Amino acid sequence: MDLDDLMPAKKPSGVMIGENLSTLSVAELEKRITDLESEIERVRLELDKKRKHEAAARSLFKS
Repeated sequence: MDLDDLMPAKKPSGVMIGENLSTLSVAELEKRITDLESEIERVRLELDKKRKHEAAARSLFKS
């Protein structure tokens, strides 16, 4: 038996999509919104990088 099997399962950190919100306080809901907005910005930046990379690759192979 592995030592990890004896340890209690860790609760996932961060926002869980679809999680029951009725048990969260106003402060927790506000933090959740802040966390989600930060994640949206992070995803948009990565998406922008990938689109620029694709555009550069397309222009390279068009020539």
